[in-house]
Amino acid sequence: MEDKKTEIFNNGKAIFSTKGFKQTNVSDITKAAGIAVGTFYNYFSSKEKLFLEIFLEENVKLKKSIMKSIDLNEEPLPLIKKLIALNINGMNSNPILKEWFNKDVFFKIEQQYREENGVEQVDFLYDSFAELFRSWQAEGKIRNDLDVELIMAFFTGIIIIDTHKDEIGIQHFPQIMDYMAEFVMKGLTDHPQAKPM
Repeated sequence: MEDKKTEIFNNGKAIFSTKGFKQTNVSDITKAAGIAVGTFYNYFSSKEKLFLEIFLEENVKLKKSIMKSIDLNEEPLPLIKKLIALNINGMNSNPILKEWFNKDVFFKIEQQYREENGVEQVDFLYDSFAELFRSWQAEGKIRNDLDVELIMAFFTGIIIIDTHKDEIGIQHFPQIMDYMAEFVMKGLTDHPQAKPM
């Protein structure tokens, strides 16, 4: 049974990567996997559910590779700017993760994620960076009177801004993201709760 689920997953990933989320349908995946359409629904309740699982796996791989590629001892502001740039570049170069920038697709992904994990849980982009913020709080590099989830939400907000380039004005990118990261980090470091470094 696990073999069939793996076949569906792997074929789904390959087809989503080449055709995109919207252009892929369940029958494309089942045909490639050599199974009946009904069998698909024994493992995944919908195309969205399969895509979400693939998206989350790819997202975790990207975040792990980013964390391995950086120097965690670097000062917070340059490190955060690097993390944001690596994240956006990694998402843009991965056909599955690139769907994040397609508003219709992202809405469906987010909706599926909320249904499975609750309304409060939408932090699937930056979860792996939470430990970094906790360690900075423990070391006094950033203020510790704010919940890490709130801090993460600031940076999720910065990433989401990238999906609204057209409305904001593409000529302002990537500078707007750099400045927003700088302003947020200034608010986190220039505060009595953060010890001078």
